[in-house]
This record gives sequence, C-alpha cells and structure tokens, in this order.
Amino acid sequence: MTLTPPEYTPLLNVILRALDDLKAQQITILEVGHLTSLADVMVIASGTSSRHVRSLAEHVRDSAKLQQFRPLGIEGEGDAEWVLVDFEQVIVHIMLPSTRHFYDLERLWQSQPA
Repeated sequence: MTLTPPEYTPLLNVILRALDDLKAQQITILEVGHLTSLADVMVIASGTSSRHVRSLAEHVRDSAKLQQFRPLGIEGEGDAEWVLVDFEQVIVHIMLPSTRHFYDLERLWQSQPA
C-alpha cells in the first residue's frame, strides 16, 4: 500500500521491519486519517501467543527508539492479548488471533460512514 503522507514512511519502515524481524503474522496497514483525527495510519499484526505479542510490541518500541521515534504510550502489555503502541501519527495494534478476530479492526476502520 502506498501511503500519501511521505513523512510517515521512515517510521512505518521501522515498524514493519521490527514486526518482520520477530515473525509477526498478517500485517495490515490502514490509512485512517480521513476517518479520524486520532492517527493517520494504523498497523495491525498478530502474534502467536501472549509472549509473542509482548515481544513484538517491545521490539517495535525499541527499534523505533533507536531511530529517534518515541512512542507516546503503550497499553495492554500486562495480559498481552492486545498491545497498542501509539506513535501519534501511527498506531500499532498487536493482537492474539482470537482477539483480532473478535474486534475485527480492519472491518471497523475500512467502513465508510453512511
């Protein structure tokens, strides 16, 4: 997917590389800036276990920090069914497959208002 705002490409590249490094599954990139002011892009990925989800989130955070991208916050590390890493313009959701299926963020954020 080609993203319109080029200023997010370096951060997205770091995030995607970090997810790929630790074998995240079903990585999806959604442009949501036209739907919300929360972020311009959401990255959604799955991990195979709570430990994997937690490790993926930590690796995304640490890889981004090495490139001078600081997250505003991280939520959900405790039970690690769904960990959110907020970089303001890019929000990363890393979930267990069952959690991802239940919340179906791809469907939610691709919906167009009636």
